[in-house]
Amino acid sequence: MKSADRHRVIIERLRSGAQVAVADLATATGASEMTIRRDLDLLAAGGALRRVHGGAVPLSPAGVEPPFTARTATANGAKRAIAAAAVGLIRDGETIVLDSGTTAVEVAKLLRGRPVTVMPLSLHAVRELLDAPEVRLLLPGGEPRPGELAMVGPLALASLRALRFDVAVLSPCAIDLDAGLTAHNLADAEVKQQAMAVSGRTVVLADATKFERTALAHVCPADRPDVLVTDPDSPAEARRELAARGVLVHVAERLENL
Repeated sequence: MKSADRHRVIIERLRSGAQVAVADLATATGASEMTIRRDLDLLAAGGALRRVHGGAVPLSPAGVEPPFTARTATANGAKRAIAAAAVGLIRDGETIVLDSGTTAVEVAKLLRGRPVTVMPLSLHAVRELLDAPEVRLLLPGGEPRPGELAMVGPLALASLRALRFDVAVLSPCAIDLDAGLTAHNLADAEVKQQAMAVSGRTVVLADATKFERTALAHVCPADRPDVLVTDPDSPAEARRELAARGVLVHVAERLENL
């Protein structure tokens, strides 16, 4: 099992709020206990968990937004594949509003060298595009959320209302057929809603870890986006239902974690 897959198994098991044991994780992943210990140390360094004797415990209570640095250490292969598929749906010359989040940062990296206009909604993504000569970079107003560096608040909303985009590329915190797309932060949810409102079409990025979960703030119904880009580990039943509701579903093959 690749490292990204092992990390996904570890994070999924921690979502129950219980301690995970090195021996159990080794059995579940087929890896050696030494490899699992290295994985846990790496995830602990990224803020995804806390190491304890014989295993690890969640760093944050269930339902609390994991730190940005912790999310950068999980599902990396899936996120890169999803980003590549999403960028393939964008045409040269288009105008794009790019959401915050770790998968959105992967999209920003792949937009370098493309003749497009991009307004990133996080400073993490802005950094990836600052020296991209082919990209016309627009900066929103607003206040950056600590850690996330997502732009929120009245100035961010005003920046969006003043413009019209061809496509909004969104990365919600969670997606559920009944609850829809949700976000942990109320202000972030409002920015996502405004981004959709000023865009001709909406492309949503959601790896398997975001499915069948809900966060605090409602963004939109599950079938509101025009396109969903996900990975093969996402629930097949959910993909079929969204497709039946009119969402164009793209399944991106996960890339190897480098």
